[in-house]
Amino acid sequence: MPYAGKKYVAVAGNIGAGKSSLTRILSSYFKWESYFERVDDNPYLSDFYEDMHRWSFNLQVFFLSSRFEHQRSIEESPHSVVQDRSIYEDAEIFARNLHEMGLMAARDYDNYTALFRTMTSYLKPPDLLVYLRATVPTLVSHIQSRGREFESTIRIEYLERLNKHYEDWVGRYDLGPKIIIDVDEMDFVNVEEDQARIIAQIEARLFGLFPE
Repeated sequence: MPYAGKKYVAVAGNIGAGKSSLTRILSSYFKWESYFERVDDNPYLSDFYEDMHRWSFNLQVFFLSSRFEHQRSIEESPHSVVQDRSIYEDAEIFARNLHEMGLMAARDYDNYTALFRTMTSYLKPPDLLVYLRATVPTLVSHIQSRGREFESTIRIEYLERLNKHYEDWVGRYDLGPKIIIDVDEMDFVNVEEDQARIIAQIEARLFGLFPE
């Protein structure tokens, strides 16, 4: 379905919330370009889940660099884009949590956040942030169903802490419009009605008469 004007939508949410699935759905429906988080070719991810303290800084810098490259490409693209996880989540959720858990040293965290501030000062925020809110049991169910071996060591406490940081960040988010979607009671991957409801919300926010 064609729409006038380039749009940039970012899908945010915890591990297993359904970001990649929704990104694919929106890309297919709106005919947008899609940008996905680098997981399969990430050289640090499996090591990180085995030893978070050793690899936390390396992993976060890799994600930050990758996301910055994606967002620069997004800004240069003439087409509308949907992105699986925003650059802001790297700092506000994951790096912050690792530091608070004592898994990232203070000097590494300070170095990381300084780099993040410099990078994001050159970037344009999304036209719409779509936050997928899910409780930990839903996250665990989704993680188990996709069967990634390196995710089998993720602890419940880790997901709970990430959820708290997500709720805090989304509550403070003021870089542009946002939509919060509760995914516990829906299955937008397999149920057409749930999928249509989400698409309708996004259409109304981006293209409606009163988008704000």
